[in-house]
Amino acid sequence: MVCGGFTCSKNSLCVLNILYILVSLLLIGIAAWGKFFGLVSSLHVVGGVIGVGIFLFIVALVGLIGAMKHHQVLLFFYMIILFMVFVVQFSVSCACLALNKDQMDHLLDVGWENSKTTQQDVEKSLDCCGYSTFNSTLPCPAPCYETGQCQSCSSKIQKHAEVTLRYAGGVGLFFSFTEILGVWLTYRYRNQKDPRSNPSAFL
Repeated sequence: MVCGGFTCSKNSLCVLNILYILVSLLLIGIAAWGKFFGLVSSLHVVGGVIGVGIFLFIVALVGLIGAMKHHQVLLFFYMIILFMVFVVQFSVSCACLALNKDQMDHLLDVGWENSKTTQQDVEKSLDCCGYSTFNSTLPCPAPCYETGQCQSCSSKIQKHAEVTLRYAGGVGLFFSFTEILGVWLTYRYRNQKDPRSNPSAFL
């Protein structure tokens, strides 16, 4: 049977949505694990990652149910939502890959000033104090603070951020193409007749 057939389209769409469900559960699990073990103390970061995971889980579940039941309404909304997610994710991934050093430094500086809990997480994990300068009079959770000889965090953050942005941009770009594949599969599958249904029925 060619892959344009009803059964093949249905199976491909089901496999794709099961993959999305696994990715969403992985996101939720990593965020909960990081919070539980104290790796991330910022509720905004944890809440954001869990929120993305729950959203992806719901979208994938809608797509899976729509594919299993060949439900026209669910498949239509799934196709629209998945296309919007593709546009956003593709744009963000391209932006991550296109950021230069000055733009990245500006974004890191703004992010550093806007979240005290994130500052503490970074200082503790990277063993540094302050963003651009180390001030021994200010409290700092980093182990090096006890000795009074700490480096500023800017250079360490920039090095980690550059690698993270490249990986995040690459992974996001890859998944954005799986999403456009999902939109195409949904469109084809939605407009195919179910061989088990009444042949004279309209879709």
